[in-house]
Amino acid sequence: MASVDQLINAFTTLLVTIDPPGLAPVFLGLTAGMSRPQRQQVAVRGTIIAFVILAAFALFGASVLGVLGISIGAFRIAGGLLLFWISFEMVFEKRQERKEKTSAAAITTDHIQNISVFPLAIPLIAGPGAISATILLSGTLATTVEQLQLLIVIAGNLLLLLAALLIADRLDRFLGVTGRAILTRLLGVVLAALAVQFVVDGVHLAFAGHVNG
Repeated sequence: MASVDQLINAFTTLLVTIDPPGLAPVFLGLTAGMSRPQRQQVAVRGTIIAFVILAAFALFGASVLGVLGISIGAFRIAGGLLLFWISFEMVFEKRQERKEKTSAAAITTDHIQNISVFPLAIPLIAGPGAISATILLSGTLATTVEQLQLLIVIAGNLLLLLAALLIADRLDRFLGVTGRAILTRLLGVVLAALAVQFVVDGVHLAFAGHVNG
């Protein structure tokens, strides 16, 4: 059974990585010209697909690492560095620009067909950062009960994301340009701190494994 602190850490890590407020305006760009029911269908389908992807990595990601001969400690260091880079992009607004470029390319090439799969589910929701964070968290929540709790945490985050997508037009008007910028930077700083903690934990695990080996 995971502690309350572990669950809060897991929830916060995934929340700032998935970044619902940052995805909401991008989702509006992806679904431009669609009716509200069509937009809702895209949001629900994309969220479900993203949950399946993240759940698969939560349950089997550590096993895949074991087959590849990669230790959890090493992956925590690498994943922490990746999350830190994402936080750097969030603080300096690079991540939002990249998301908007991805959405623009999808509108041009796919003509809004299957956008719930690409780029909404992959890579905007279940992107490298979210997948890395999920595998990192699954390493700390290893028992069956803890993995079930992690799946609930993932589902909770994606339900919040779905809510943000369904009210994206109102959320975008409410936050405005300044509000989005402040919130994204704040979430970026929080993610940076969590990323550093991942690296520190990974170094401890790596050295412990080296000493025991």
